[in-house]
Amino acid sequence: MLLTYAALASHIPTFLAFTGLYPEECMRLLLDFDLAWHTYECERLIDSCPRCRRPGGGRKPKLASIEAKLLFILVHVKLYPLQVMVGFLFGLRQSQANVWLHTLTPILRDALGRGKLLPERDGSRLAAVLEATEEIVVLLDGVERPKQRPTDPEQQRADYSGKKKGHRRKNIVVTTSRQRRVNYLSDTVEGRRHDKPIADQSHLTFPDDITLAQDSGLQGYCPSNVRICQPQKKPRGQELSSADKARNPLIARLRVRIEHVIAGIKRSRIVKDLFRNTKADYDDLVMEVACGLHNLRAECRHWDSL
Repeated sequence: MLLTYAALASHIPTFLAFTGLYPEECMRLLLDFDLAWHTYECERLIDSCPRCRRPGGGRKPKLASIEAKLLFILVHVKLYPLQVMVGFLFGLRQSQANVWLHTLTPILRDALGRGKLLPERDGSRLAAVLEATEEIVVLLDGVERPKQRPTDPEQQRADYSGKKKGHRRKNIVVTTSRQRRVNYLSDTVEGRRHDKPIADQSHLTFPDDITLAQDSGLQGYCPSNVRICQPQKKPRGQELSSADKARNPLIARLRVRIEHVIAGIKRSRIVKDLFRNTKADYDDLVMEVACGLHNLRAECRHWDSL
């Protein structure tokens, strides 16, 4: 029995487990996904060679409906199964599943963009994004994802993270203390690079007089127009002062909110499990999609700050 949208939507816990979304959240995304798919189809027809028959002729695809297409790509992003497995669920060969995955992932990203759910990718525009939130506390942290060991020796050295003892890809994310939305996502970089150089090279801008909460991995990152809130490390051979011991748990209680956001992003197992795909820039694409899906959940479920 093949997996269908109607059958899955009839059992909400199963639908949530397979897609990471409730049916009503998926229906909100469906309209934008439909528009993005038709835009893709129109562009493909314009760029293709002159046709011998009208569009729609020939064999009908297994993923015929727009609901089937959206369900297919959501299941892949949420569960990240082998291509042969996701193909089996939808009646496709592995080669067909591979083509559909690389076709539908950019369309899903475009659909999330139409819904204004994607994070900002340009650090110079971050200040305007944060000003619109009207919040005074901003959280900044790095996100690492495991990947397969590259075959190229130079790429092996670039992706190897000594801290995590494995090959990784890394991003910087920015959120706020009250909303649980990813406001900014940096470019995807090699795992050996530290958080501070990534933040420096992203050229992030912040509104004046906000508080920037960050962890010790960003030690030394101090934009001139913000107040830095960072836990104090224990000095070598010395003890922390009583004030620092009392202050560090308060900072941790504030910073845990960005850890919750990162956990929300990694509900999409394609950015949590060992990343197997080697297509250029696909690791950056799926991270942007995972952030957009997290923002969709945050917006629909109206999470409140603790």
